[in-house]
Amino acid sequence: MNQVDAAFVESLKQIVTAERVLTQVEDLVPYSFDGTAALKQRPGAVVFPLTTAEVASCVKLARAKSVPVVTRGSGTGLSGGSVPLAGCLVLCLVKMDKLIELDEKNLTLRAQSGVITKEIDDACAKVGLFYPPDPGSMKISTIGGNVAENSGGLRGLKYGVTRDYVMGIEVVLPDGTATFLGNKCVKDVAGYSMKDLFVGSEGTLGIITEVLLKVLPRPKARKTMLALYDSMEKAAETISAIIAAKIIPCTLEFLDKMTVRCVEDYAKIGLPTDVEAVVLMETDGHPVVVEEEAAQMMALARANGASEVRAAADEQEGAKLAAARRNAFSALARVRPTTILEDVTVPRSELARMVSFINEVAQRHNLLIGTFGHLGDGNLHPTFLTNERDHEEMHRVEAALEEIVDETLKLGGTVTGEHGVGLAKKGFLRRQLGEGSFELMRTVKKALDPQGLLNPGKMFDPA
Repeated sequence: MNQVDAAFVESLKQIVTAERVLTQVEDLVPYSFDGTAALKQRPGAVVFPLTTAEVASCVKLARAKSVPVVTRGSGTGLSGGSVPLAGCLVLCLVKMDKLIELDEKNLTLRAQSGVITKEIDDACAKVGLFYPPDPGSMKISTIGGNVAENSGGLRGLKYGVTRDYVMGIEVVLPDGTATFLGNKCVKDVAGYSMKDLFVGSEGTLGIITEVLLKVLPRPKARKTMLALYDSMEKAAETISAIIAAKIIPCTLEFLDKMTVRCVEDYAKIGLPTDVEAVVLMETDGHPVVVEEEAAQMMALARANGASEVRAAADEQEGAKLAAARRNAFSALARVRPTTILEDVTVPRSELARMVSFINEVAQRHNLLIGTFGHLGDGNLHPTFLTNERDHEEMHRVEAALEEIVDETLKLGGTVTGEHGVGLAKKGFLRRQLGEGSFELMRTVKKALDPQGLLNPGKMFDPA
């Protein structure tokens, strides 16, 4: 593979105009990293295309010159998926930000990849519709990045993840061919589901330039509650009891003691700081059903050992309670210079055990780890509060993460629930998938991208 040179840059300027090509060192620095700590590499050039045709032309040029291409949106990823290679071409799609169509008759929305995720739900809300996936970064992340990473969010238990809402994508393949995969049809079994191959592929198989999304009628009512616990086990038992009662809440989130303290210090929400766990519960739907489910969940929380249960009186208070969970990462990030937000998922029945194990690991390695996450779907975010300049401490972080991954796999879990593999998790992928599945993925990559130019080195090393 080659690096970007002066002749290559001049060709890029012919495709997208000079003002949309960055090559100066100071201009490239912001595109040298994503939201992942301690992973940085400066590209050779950054280009801002406006259309699929421009993306295709850039890819064709890169292929002809054997220059690797890394695609990015807002750069909020937490696995190093959009960290560039030295001297590569970065295609930044943030200027491809057009909402193309909101089709109320077919309940679909079509948008370019650079549209901010929250803007999609905001557009839906204006006509009484709803786009459920809500990653923590939704106010700044792009929908193309969400699709490339198969992002989740707080509403995943009831509504699923990004993949569940992708009906079609426009993708530029490694040879520069642009094609649209999927359609507005609710039922379609014609051939392989090719669009699904690209969802979660992290830009390694093609570049997603447009998305066609399923949207839903907006829920008429919502109720938010907060339950406080003196043990993580009681919190986990509450979750099991709610699911066993055949209630599927919109949200079932939790914060551990350290996270609660940091959130309260940061946001001044009024949380008690002497509890072991806080559980955020939310139900939505028809007003009668919402009231009934909320009452049931509050009763189940008390029956399973909650020391206190609070219900929001209105939407404004509900938003304030929900802010306790949405502020978790920001609050923890204030404690130490470097914040490493990890992502593992275990079966719900193993949640309490996994949280206890993470606390034991923190003590054993003398580390600060705050844990929060999606209790309803078993997705935990152990968050290391550290300093990347302290090399000895970072070695302890690596050792602790290895132990957490080992335990996760032992309990039948996954090494990443919603953050992707990228660079940060690729060392664990083979261990989870097994040899057969791992090699099948590499075979697909080689078939679509024989030169290995699209986001090389992510998920796995070249065969």
